Amino acid sequence: MHIPDGYLSPQTCAVMYGVATPFWIIAAKKVKETLTTKTVPLLSVFAAFSFVIMMFNAPVPGGTTAHAVGGTLMAIVLGPWAATIGVSAALLIQAIFFGDGGILAYGANCFNMAIVLPFVGYGVYKLIAKDAPIDSPRHWIGAAIGGYIGINAAAFCAAVEFGIQPMLFHTANGTPLYCPYGLSQSIPGMMIAHLTVAGLAEAFVTGGVILFLQKAMPHLLTAIKPKEVTA
Repeated sequence: MHIPDGYLSPQTCAVMYGVATPFWIIAAKKVKETLTTKTVPLLSVFAAFSFVIMMFNAPVPGGTTAHAVGGTLMAIVLGPWAATIGVSAALLIQAIFFGDGGILAYGANCFNMAIVLPFVGYGVYKLIAKDAPIDSPRHWIGAAIGGYIGINAAAFCAAVEFGIQPMLFHTANGTPLYCPYGLSQSIPGMMIAHLTVAGLAEAFVTGGVILFLQKAMPHLLTAIKPKEVTA
């Protein structure tokens, strides 16, 4: 789902930076307020985990990729604001040192994978798990479904960002200046890959890790109180 430079116009990239920046500011404040010396290392661990699984990607027609992210998993354990920081950090390292995702497109990539994905996935998880006991299967089931929906919501956002480029930015004769694929191509191209492959991978990773934590380290699922991460 990493968008490389050259596929989004500079104007679109600027707008996406503008949209993502308030989330980064609020996330930094929330993380500073809620995380402790015991949970800060967890953020580093989950950010590293997200970095690793995002490196296993498959090309998608149109210039981007399909892969798991781990954003919903991070949001469940540490809260969605912490997930915004963690995934953004992983995306920054990938963009600078590995060329996976563009520098200009960093704001768009963070909006999709570090904001939309964890917040949507976490919301679905909370809707399903609610106040279920910590050992209830509703936690890992909700996590799997949340991960699946979250990553597909992010993929849809990326598809729209691609698809509006030829409509907004083209030469006088209609030749696209950036991404050449309209919405009728970008949405199916992105969604088919994520509904069938990346979404299932995200669901498997998220649900599987939460199931493991339920059995082996249930205290991690209560490391941060719900009221602290959703305030």
